[in-house]
Amino acid sequence: MAHYALLDENNIVTGVINGVDEDDVSNLPDEFDSWEEFYSDFHGCTVKRTSYNTHRGSHDLGGDPFRKNYACKGYSYDSSKDAFIPPKPHEFDSWVYDDATGDWKAPTSCPVDDKSYYWDEDSTSWVEFEEGPE
Repeated sequence: MAHYALLDENNIVTGVINGVDEDDVSNLPDEFDSWEEFYSDFHGCTVKRTSYNTHRGSHDLGGDPFRKNYACKGYSYDSSKDAFIPPKPHEFDSWVYDDATGDWKAPTSCPVDDKSYYWDEDSTSWVEFEEGPE
């Protein structure tokens, strides 16, 4: 079974459907070159295949990642990157898109030590969590 993302006129994912495996063309009508093309015609919108096992630029089962992320409602499809991109976190205007992972990240890396940090958008920096009262 394969999964296909339905896109609106702005390339925003409006839904994901189950469909025929893209390699199984035995039942593909002659007038279509792919299942993406068939489902696009059937649904009256652009349809792109998506991989259930691809997240943040990595394939869960060790295969080749496909289109950076499994498409979810609200994600956008970027044809120049051939990637499904999650919405930018609205509370983090400073975050930037990372081509390698297909996700958003802080403009500076979180410190790696034995402390806990949170992102503070006002100062655009990582801030150490304060210990609470004993």
